[in-house]
Amino acid sequence: MNRIRVLTRSSLAVFLAAMTYSLPMHAQTVESVTYLLPAPATLPAFIPWVLAQQRNYYRNEGLEIKFMVAKGGVDVAKQVGAGNAPIGGAIGDTPIIARAQAIPVKAVAVLGGGSLTNLVIHDGTGIEGPRDLKGKTVTVLSYQDTTFYALLGMLASAGLTRHDVNIQAAGPVGIWQQFASGKAVAFAGPVDWAVNAKHAGAKIKILAAGNYTQSMAQAILASDEIIEKRPELVRKLVRATLRGLEDILKQGNAIIPDYVAGAPSFKGKEAFLEEVVALFTQYTYRGQRVLGAMDPERLAAVQKFYVKEGIVPKETPLGELYTNQFVK
Repeated sequence: MNRIRVLTRSSLAVFLAAMTYSLPMHAQTVESVTYLLPAPATLPAFIPWVLAQQRNYYRNEGLEIKFMVAKGGVDVAKQVGAGNAPIGGAIGDTPIIARAQAIPVKAVAVLGGGSLTNLVIHDGTGIEGPRDLKGKTVTVLSYQDTTFYALLGMLASAGLTRHDVNIQAAGPVGIWQQFASGKAVAFAGPVDWAVNAKHAGAKIKILAAGNYTQSMAQAILASDEIIEKRPELVRKLVRATLRGLEDILKQGNAIIPDYVAGAPSFKGKEAFLEEVVALFTQYTYRGQRVLGAMDPERLAAVQKFYVKEGIVPKETPLGELYTNQFVK
């Protein structure tokens, strides 16, 4: 798999000088494209991307993908909106936050009809849903991450606010370790962290976020400028990435050998990956009539909640937040 680099402001000038995504296709046989991700591509949450890379779906579109890592989904939106990369990954909710900060990006595809963030609880302890979290400790990745906002949505469904629960920002490891050790009664996060907690000895139960809130799955983001000036590039990137997702939905565990070839740190952990693939399929990837399409009613509901909670000051017209032109 191509080397993954972390994008920092200090390296931005060098990075920009090396970028070639704006070159026309006739100038080279294969076009090099930087794809920004909110976290390392080796995390199981990015299986569709790694699979698309490993199975040459990007290459078949005439693209050579270089994954780089930003500091979360909102930072991806900032970098893409500023023209520092043509494409990036975040959450379907992210354009709501980005547009509120005058960042000109749209979601051009959503990878699944479920939510990336779900509520993980200890099975058999009397916690059955958000209503039972009052006065309890719950972990999230950070207070600026969509895991936090999704948790707020789940709490609101039970008439609770952030002040009714002891919410701890614990980072990508602490979020599930604190839960597994009994220091938290629940956490809001992706299902691969639930499997981590299970393997650490916790008896887990996953509650689908969709039962309580409208938080979304991962999304592909592009800037208004790239959508206008290079729509075919966006279409190729979306098409190749969705092929990776489609393979997971159709083939299940059969994709694991190719994924491990692209993410060799998981060699010998195939049983873990089987659990992860099954849970991502159940809770995140299924549920779209048109693969990759944004549900505007769902997006509108999420935005209304964000405004109500003061996460963003006002609503943005939905047409500025997404387009389905690349998935039809």
